[in-house]
Amino acid sequence: MEINDLPELDIIYEDNHLLGVIKPFGIPSQPDETKDLSLPEIVKKYIKKKYNKPGEVYLGLLHRLDRPVGGITIFAKTSKAAARMSESFRNHEIKKTYIAVTVQIPQQAERKLTHYLHKLPGKNIIKASPVNFPGAQQSELIYKVISTRGNNALVAVYPITGRQHQIRVQLSSIHCGLLGDVKYASTKPLPDARIALYAYQLEFIHPVTGEKIILTAPWPSGEEWDFVGVDGL
Repeated sequence: MEINDLPELDIIYEDNHLLGVIKPFGIPSQPDETKDLSLPEIVKKYIKKKYNKPGEVYLGLLHRLDRPVGGITIFAKTSKAAARMSESFRNHEIKKTYIAVTVQIPQQAERKLTHYLHKLPGKNIIKASPVNFPGAQQSELIYKVISTRGNNALVAVYPITGRQHQIRVQLSSIHCGLLGDVKYASTKPLPDARIALYAYQLEFIHPVTGEKIILTAPWPSGEEWDFVGVDGL
């Protein structure tokens, strides 16, 4: 794809060190076997065009969203920012807020979930257990019900750890999987194979300036997100 043919980026933050964008549902967070255009490839071409950079563009991929998930993704434009932000992610110093729509209303309006996750051999499927066992990864999150609509609930989710498929698996383990998530919930697909999970807010200390940064995404479009009186947290 030529630089002039790039999809338009929804940029919510940019300085000399960091770039925050909204990942569309269905776009890969990194190149994969499908060869579909990934978000980092789009961002690199944007930087190359905007700043007229010759040669290879540096871009630090700091975290990933599953392909069917949308929302805030932050990239590092310098190696110093990448190293410091990566350390902040590892140390759970970055506060992440997701919104999700569940197929059932949780019995408790607010709850901390702790599970132990493991990946099935040869499959991109994660299983959760309430008890620890060798090789499992402890996974923690807090959810809070924001609104309900029929059998569905809009929930805010605050991951404490950052495991693969964590939110999808943990909510499914309490029988409250996500709309559209046919891998982990008893539900029908949503358009464009998206699931009702969205990275809504990131709060962190800037790795270079020390400033407190709060990035908030626009409310996602789609009927699944329509709850009476709710268009933000």
